[in-house]
Amino acid sequence: MSMCLVLTLHTCSMVSPREELVLDRSQVKKAVQALQAYIKSNSSSQKLFQNEGQVVSLLFTQWKIPKKEQIIRIPLPHALRTESGDVCLFTKDEPNMTTEQTRRFYKKLLTERGVKHVIEVIPFKMLKTEYKPFEAKKRLLGNFDLFLADARIRRRLPSQIGKHFYLRKKSPLSVNLESKHLARYMERLIHGTTISVSNKGSCCMARVAHSGMTADEIVENVITAVSTISSKLATTGTNIKIIHLKSETSVALPIYTSDLSHVQLLEEAQKKARLTKGAQKRKKENEKTEVSELITKETEKDKDGEEEEIPQLVPIETPAKKPKQEGISKKGLKKAPKPAGKGLKKTVKDKKLAKITQNLT
Repeated sequence: MSMCLVLTLHTCSMVSPREELVLDRSQVKKAVQALQAYIKSNSSSQKLFQNEGQVVSLLFTQWKIPKKEQIIRIPLPHALRTESGDVCLFTKDEPNMTTEQTRRFYKKLLTERGVKHVIEVIPFKMLKTEYKPFEAKKRLLGNFDLFLADARIRRRLPSQIGKHFYLRKKSPLSVNLESKHLARYMERLIHGTTISVSNKGSCCMARVAHSGMTADEIVENVITAVSTISSKLATTGTNIKIIHLKSETSVALPIYTSDLSHVQLLEEAQKKARLTKGAQKRKKENEKTEVSELITKETEKDKDGEEEEIPQLVPIETPAKKPKQEGISKKGLKKAPKPAGKGLKKTVKDKKLAKITQNLT
C-alpha cells in the first residue's frame, strides 16, 4: 500500500547558533497520526505493531558535513525500551572471584542500587574466552539492543568486541558503577537514546519511539529529541536543513525544513569564526615579533656596553731579537782564545823533536 500524504511544511525563523529548534507541535502530531495509520493499514506491519516491533526514527539532514564525529545522548520523557528489553552490561573482573561469582556480584549490586531493568551481565574475562570467535560476537550483537560498559574497562573493549559493534551503531555506553545515583543514571541511558553524527555524510538518524506508544507520547519524544540534538551539535543548530519522521517500512515524512536564511546565518557565523581565528593568529604573531624585537634590542645593548668598556693597560714585553744574538755569538766565537790544552801538546812535540835532532847530531 502506497502512502500519500499532504503535509504543510513548517519553516522556522532565524535562530542564533547553539539555540534549540522549536517545532510546530500540530505539524508533528499530523505526521505521527499519518504514520500510525499507515502501520495499522499494513497487514504485515500490524503484527509487528502488536509486538512493539516498529521503531519510529528521526532523520536529520544538515546543510554542511560536520568536521568532527560526535555521539549525543538523548534522554526521553517516555521510555524507548520496556523493562524486559535486551540490555547487556560488560563489567570488570573482580579479584579472587570466578566468572560466575563476578556475575552474581554485579547483579546483586544493581538490585541493591534500585535498578529495575533486567540486564545481562558479562564479565570481561568471559567476553575474552567465550565470545572470542567471530560467530559468537555476531550472535552477541544480534541478541541485545543496547550495550553498556563499566567505565573502568571501556577503553579495553574495542580490541575484544570488534568493529561490527561500531558499524551497527551499537557501541557500548560508559557507565560509572560506583556512582551513588546509579539507578537514575541507568534509567536515563536505557530509556533514552543516542545519535552518532558522522563526518563522512550530512545525514544521521536517531530512534526516538516505537509504534506501541500513543500519538502524544511519540510527539513529546520527538520534540525533546530535536531540542536536545540541535543544542548539542558540535557546529550549530542552524546547520540542520530538514528533519523527517519515519518507521522501518514507511516513507520519510518531513516535520521541519529551514529556509535559505539559515544558510546565510550559518555562513556569517563561520565567517565570524574565521575572522576571530585570524585575529587571534595575527595577535599571536605580533606578540612573537614584539618579543623577538625586545630580545634583539637587549642583545644590541649588551654588545654596545661591551664595546664601550675601557680595556685594561697591560705592559707588553718586547721579545729579544734572535739575529743579533746569533751575530754576537759568532763574533765571540771568533775572538775567543784557543784552549790551552792544544798549545801544550804542540810544545811537548817540539821538545821531543829537538831531543831527537840532538841525538842524531
